Amino acid sequence: MIELHVNNETGFLKTVVLGIATDFGGTPEVKHCYDPKSKEHVLANTFPIEESLVQELDAFFQILCKYNVKILRPYNIRSLNQIFTRDIAFVINNKIIVSNIIENRKKELLPLKEILKEINNNNIVSLPEGVNIEGGDVILYDNYIFVGYSKSYDFNKYLVARTNELALDFLRHTFPDKIVKGFELVKSDEDAMNNCLHLDCCFQPIGKNMAIIFEEGFKNTDDVDFLNNLFGVDNLIKISKQEMYSMYANVFSISEKIIVSDNSFVRLNKILRKKGFIVEELTYSQVAKMEGLLRCSTLPLERL
Repeated sequence: MIELHVNNETGFLKTVVLGIATDFGGTPEVKHCYDPKSKEHVLANTFPIEESLVQELDAFFQILCKYNVKILRPYNIRSLNQIFTRDIAFVINNKIIVSNIIENRKKELLPLKEILKEINNNNIVSLPEGVNIEGGDVILYDNYIFVGYSKSYDFNKYLVARTNELALDFLRHTFPDKIVKGFELVKSDEDAMNNCLHLDCCFQPIGKNMAIIFEEGFKNTDDVDFLNNLFGVDNLIKISKQEMYSMYANVFSISEKIIVSDNSFVRLNKILRKKGFIVEELTYSQVAKMEGLLRCSTLPLERL
């Protein structure tokens, strides 16, 4: 049986579900794109091909193996994009919460059933109808659960609004020992430069008390002030709109000291190394074309 344990984003990674790109379905029609960056690349005829995606995920797999991480993979379903395992479920403490995701992505939940067989039923939490969450919107910081969400007006207006306000109440009820802090995010179905698909597209804790942040991704300046006060201005690595678009905030921590990052993030990687991190670089530029990156491709089940 898998023993679930995740309280933050940086504890040493022991077990993880890493996405797969095999038979991912190829280039979709524009009308079937459910994020603006994918749509952008379909229209530009630059949408990634399967071979490149498989190579990028294989490179990530090899880095995880280097640190003796136990890696689970979804079983293959033809013509289904199974790269972004982060969104279909997420672990808090010793519970795995199965997401209510948008209709376009429902089939992504099917491979999760095999993994859930290895988990005690008492530790599997299903969301009530009407409570919508995708795992990219849920970030753990010890006593805090940070949640990117949209109020009803934006949630009903934008396809890229994936987590609603009811999710905050559900998490508060389910984890009364945690402080649940919601952040409204900037959304756009048409302009990837002005869309924060999930919270981890504009914010992510690293190390012990540091974080990467794109301040303009938050609708409310009070939320930015909260994070500045919580972490301290000097402990926040601020990124630009172009860097947010390139997914700089979506690196992945194997531990408090080890971060996996894209090799094109030259400025960020230099800062991280200067702050004492070991940065494992790889090419992940094709995955990025679908508005997800390293954190999006992982579902941590156990961190020490």
